[in-house]
Amino acid sequence: MRLEEFWGVGPKTADKLETELGVPDAIDAIESANVRALVDAGISRGRATRILRRANGGEGMDALATDDARAVYKELVALAADYAVTPGAADRIRVRTPLTDRDAMRERLDDVEAARETWARLDGETQQAVLDTFDAHDDAGDTQRAAVETALALQDAVSEDSGVFASVTTLDRDALEDAAEALRYLTGDGVAAGADAKLDRLRERAGDLERLERDTFDVLEDVRSQGVEGTDEFREAFVQYVASEAGVEPRRVRSAMAADAADAADFVSTTLRALADDVREDEQDREDEVAADLRGAISTAREEVDAAVTAVSDLAVDVSLARFAEAHDLTRPEFVDADAIAVENARNLSLAAEAGDVQPVTYAVGDHSLDPPNGDRVAVLTGANSGGKTTLLETLCQVAVLAAMGLPVPADRAELGPVDAIVFHRRHASFNAGVLEATLNSVVPPLAEGDRTLMLVDEFEAITEPGSAADLLHGLVTLTVDEQALGVFVTHLAEDLEPLPDVARTDGIFAEGLSQDLDLLVDYQPRFGTVGKSTPEFIVSRLVADAGDRAERAGYETLARAVGEEAVQRTLADAEWSE
Repeated sequence: MRLEEFWGVGPKTADKLETELGVPDAIDAIESANVRALVDAGISRGRATRILRRANGGEGMDALATDDARAVYKELVALAADYAVTPGAADRIRVRTPLTDRDAMRERLDDVEAARETWARLDGETQQAVLDTFDAHDDAGDTQRAAVETALALQDAVSEDSGVFASVTTLDRDALEDAAEALRYLTGDGVAAGADAKLDRLRERAGDLERLERDTFDVLEDVRSQGVEGTDEFREAFVQYVASEAGVEPRRVRSAMAADAADAADFVSTTLRALADDVREDEQDREDEVAADLRGAISTAREEVDAAVTAVSDLAVDVSLARFAEAHDLTRPEFVDADAIAVENARNLSLAAEAGDVQPVTYAVGDHSLDPPNGDRVAVLTGANSGGKTTLLETLCQVAVLAAMGLPVPADRAELGPVDAIVFHRRHASFNAGVLEATLNSVVPPLAEGDRTLMLVDEFEAITEPGSAADLLHGLVTLTVDEQALGVFVTHLAEDLEPLPDVARTDGIFAEGLSQDLDLLVDYQPRFGTVGKSTPEFIVSRLVADAGDRAERAGYETLARAVGEEAVQRTLADAEWSE
């Protein structure tokens, strides 16, 4: 297989991967979704993530039929990755994609649910111990050593029967400890200090001899300072000096002494160099022996080591997603056979992450068992500006994407039918033919070609003139019904869309007034079967109250008379006396 066969891998990227990893290892890294391997090879993290998403979940990514749907997906995986307990777990979460098989979705949900139940059962001290353990886990270094040491630390932190931790706690501790010691000393550069006392002594002796050889003239001066006379006396003094300074047996110094030397300095230098070489040979022989013993210990524990690598990596992801689900009180969605998306008390995750508490919303289209109207395949959502219509669309998109990824959703309850394509289109404040054409090209093909499409379209009228927008939007609603798709369309042109198809309804979101601080009060829960009102008197009321001078106030009062002066005055009075 050629690297260029993978999506996003062009000639330059392929050359870089081949040079840094080799083709077999590069293919293995892509197929195993190993972000770190690609990043270490010089591929940017963003590009590596995109390549791996496509390589390991291309069909699921294709279900995200628009840029806005893909943007929601990216926001969700980034939010989930914020709860990752290791950098490696964060990378694996970022490359998770929607699935196309519902059984696979259920299996993922089972894993997350089991991890969440386990995590919730742990007391705060144990949770912190687990987090500290993963925080110390170096998944960027020696993978095997990091996994074994993490597994041992987790065995100390949690009990053997702690749910999903069983994959780690049931590993053979004795084998892991033997492997941990061996892995600690067997490094990419050889055998580390401390593994063997004899090896450490040989290294120390070789280092001392090399130091003496570099300081030949100092050695010569130290020996001569002993008052030696004649060659034989000098040689013996030299032997005793080296034996004392480097811890080498005198006989070994004698056997290494240079037979033919030009002078005393040459004799000292040549002898010390030969002696250091001899000791280095002994050191290498001993290191080979120790390394073989260490590799043997690792080989003996190979099954447990490999199991630890897999278990720790998977457990890090499970705990990360459990923390994500627990932090946002996510719920397992119900997969139904009927065409439906229905949520009870759903919360927008992006808003909840920023602001904390948000007003939950109940909403649905299709055939479901929740309280909202049942059977309508399409809803036209109307209502006040800043009333949360776009947020509701985004929330439905979040629920659909999370469920497709096999993750719990931000709602007390959710029912989802099969979805082949998610068409989410946010309002874009551009008004020209190019934008209109691009928008139609992005939303119509998945609807016309897909079997089960979810349409979530926001203020279609923002990209063309109102008259044409109403006609196009009515056509889009009709096409959605004809294609047996589900759809929610946000618009201010509801009255221009009448009559709607039989299986379509109109819902409304209503503003209720101003607070004492002149903030717009909105009931974000849509009212079913009712056209929402933009209620411009509330906005004009705020402008009147906030006017900086008489002229400005007079201008806004003219607008107040146009929208209904009595309504404006009533709004101001309600805001003044509200508590």
